[in-house]
Amino acid sequence: MGENTGTGRHRVVVIGGGYAGTMAANRLTRRDAEVTLVNPRPEFVERIRLHQLVGGTHDAVHRLRDVLAERVALVVDEATRIDTARGAVDLASGRTLEYDYLVYAVGSAGAEPTVPGAAEFAHPLSTLEDARRARAAVEAAPLGAPVAVVGGGPTGIEAAAELAERGRPVTLVTGGVLGPSLHPAARRALAARLRALGVLVLDGAGARAAEVGPAVVRLDDGRAVRSDVTLWTAGFGVPDLAARSGLSTDGAGRLLTDETLTSVDDPRIVAAGDAAAPSGAPYRMSCQAALPLGSHAADVLLARMAGTTPPTVAVGFVGQCLSTGRSSGLVQTASTDDRARAPFVRGRAAAAIKEAVCWSTYAGLVVEGRHPGLVQWAFVKDGRRRRLLEAPRRCDAARSRTA
Repeated sequence: MGENTGTGRHRVVVIGGGYAGTMAANRLTRRDAEVTLVNPRPEFVERIRLHQLVGGTHDAVHRLRDVLAERVALVVDEATRIDTARGAVDLASGRTLEYDYLVYAVGSAGAEPTVPGAAEFAHPLSTLEDARRARAAVEAAPLGAPVAVVGGGPTGIEAAAELAERGRPVTLVTGGVLGPSLHPAARRALAARLRALGVLVLDGAGARAAEVGPAVVRLDDGRAVRSDVTLWTAGFGVPDLAARSGLSTDGAGRLLTDETLTSVDDPRIVAAGDAAAPSGAPYRMSCQAALPLGSHAADVLLARMAGTTPPTVAVGFVGQCLSTGRSSGLVQTASTDDRARAPFVRGRAAAAIKEAVCWSTYAGLVVEGRHPGLVQWAFVKDGRRRRLLEAPRRCDAARSRTA
């Protein structure tokens, strides 16, 4: 299927230069294929360090060319449409890239806020450009100016802790629950750490942002939170490239695939990272999932090029790392199917683990670029995903028997 008749080599286009796309592109150089990666900027963004960018402790970027394998061609441009009939990707510059196979790894960004005033008066943190603007806003404000962080997930927690540790008065508006993915014991330890930093945590009923103004965040229960700078970390969404290209997506816009990460519409297209929805049951948006999904997407295409059966996905989790400032952190252990367990690590030991994870995540991409196929994920597999997928079928069968 689909070889470039001019060179006899498969042409693979990877859309997206994040964790999943970079890993996939580097791994694909195991075979003598023409691999082209399309990314809207020439930098690789360490999204797990964007809270540090806002706090002024890390730039969170590297030259993408330094991360990619030498054989991967980098095109700095934006994909505007996938033409599956032609096997081509249209770019914003007017250029077209033809492909035999395509890796869809467009990643995610902040969801468009629906709260009145949020788009005008709050700064999202989900992209490099967003984080740089947020950092500029924070630095322009006096040290004693109140900062509100909206969103009680990992990004909001890390941003609030980073700024508070640097002397900023911070209010964290959780929207309900602080760290909803954490075990209750870890959540209590996290709340204690934030109190020690001086972060005012607003959680529980009514702690949801209802309106954002130039100097205030109003909550559902009527409370008004003073805020000279408001950071918005509530919710993520994915680009609509797949939907605009006529490909099947889930309700959030992720590309629908089977368990080999292959598009349900086109066997030449595989997806990886935050924008993939295998069997309509996507993994949690995280670099922990993106890296092995990128590896898996590449392995699927390598198998197809070799004429062998592609593997099915079995990505497993080990936990979640949170930084709570430069001197402390929290590491939540988890089952391979991403359920929080009671054991957790906190304090300086957790900060060291978090930093090691950030460093090794980037280093793993570089290693894969120099030695494709070396980085492996066999040590953590989720053997329960099949049961997750079979549960709805059993329910449907039971309903049909009782109907």
